Amino acid sequence: MAKLVEEFNAYRAKMNEKLLTAPNNKVIKRIFNVDTNAYLDGALDVKTKEMLGLVASMVLKCDDCIYYHLEKCYQEGVSTEEMMEVFGIANLVGGTIVIPHTRRAMEFWEELGAQNKSS
Repeated sequence: MAKLVEEFNAYRAKMNEKLLTAPNNKVIKRIFNVDTNAYLDGALDVKTKEMLGLVASMVLKCDDCIYYHLEKCYQEGVSTEEMMEVFGIANLVGGTIVIPHTRRAMEFWEELGAQNKSS
């Protein structure tokens, strides 16, 4: 079941490496840097920022972003109960068009849990 998580992470790492080592990539590097720094602890903790990022990603309907923030949320100790509230807010704000993304998000969330149990 952890194949979805492994495939996503392998693809993301491979393509990020290509982007970050490509010529004439100053803007891409700066965007990556801003993104990394935005999710550091500040007035809001990392856990809260990742949940906010997840809601925004769900409303924007970006599955890659959703998977990324799901994994970060999992690493930050977000519980399944908290995650269901995050899903609820995303669907409230984004409307029913977000439901298919919520289904895939739930599948990925469950795989994160299964992967952790088998480690």
